[in-house]
Amino acid sequence: MSKQTIAVFGEALVDDFITEQVVGGAPFNVARNLAAFGVATLMVTRIGADKNGARICDEFTRFGMSEAALQVDEREATGCVVVERNADGHRFIILPDQAYDYVETAPALAALAAAQPQVIYFGTMAQRHEQSRGTLRTMLEASNAQRYLDLNVREGQVTERIAHESLKLADIVKVNEDELKDLFRWYTHTEPADMQDACQTLMRTFGLQGLIVTLGERGAMYFSAEGEVIANHDSHAPEHIVDTVGAGDAFSAVFLFGQSQGWPLPLTMARANAFAGAICGISGAVPADISFYTPWIKSWGAVS
Repeated sequence: MSKQTIAVFGEALVDDFITEQVVGGAPFNVARNLAAFGVATLMVTRIGADKNGARICDEFTRFGMSEAALQVDEREATGCVVVERNADGHRFIILPDQAYDYVETAPALAALAAAQPQVIYFGTMAQRHEQSRGTLRTMLEASNAQRYLDLNVREGQVTERIAHESLKLADIVKVNEDELKDLFRWYTHTEPADMQDACQTLMRTFGLQGLIVTLGERGAMYFSAEGEVIANHDSHAPEHIVDTVGAGDAFSAVFLFGQSQGWPLPLTMARANAFAGAICGISGAVPADISFYTPWIKSWGAVS
């Protein structure tokens, strides 16, 4: 097991497909993947005292995760996203006022102090309400951990202001191509002629150490504050793509795992890219069978 603890802050929720309910939430996907790789993972979230909350608790058990920072809300419901399938794919109805909007500060700080994580992963979705947003900021101020932001721009849920504040708080940021275009539109106000120069401008603006841009089947790129660019364009798309749900979360988990193991950045990028591709070959964001992780762990060598 990795000696380093990684804290993950954000939503654990249930995607309701009407015919079935699937546990999700980008931070919880990352946390479950990390736990499966043997990383001590502190998931900071809040669920309701309801059936969906029990589903999430079952996942904590299945992945052997600590519940030290799991809060239970007696009033608000466990987070839920209604997913409607249509001819164009899926439409997501993200419900307001869910338990993950109300993460309390004091118990979160106590769990953080006990765990002393080396990294804090956070997203933007769980910052839509001032309560959870305030708790996250207090956690970041109280810790010297590296701050990894998975920027998720969702219309009607994440404002430009939240994105801006999150970028100022982060050390390393991961975005996909669409989200990068949003950042260019907001902060460079141009369609950049040179992607590398534009990314360096963004990094200087927000004082970032690193910027990761995922490119789907075309791999991913890492831009460092020193001007280094590490690209991995190997295509790891399976012959039959089941869905791309959770691919970005899988990438983040392996990137953070690689950091905790001291892998060189090019190797970390390659392995994160490969694992994200494999996730596209299964249904859902995380495997139904934990044994899915075994060959990956074996091929990467003994966990230090």
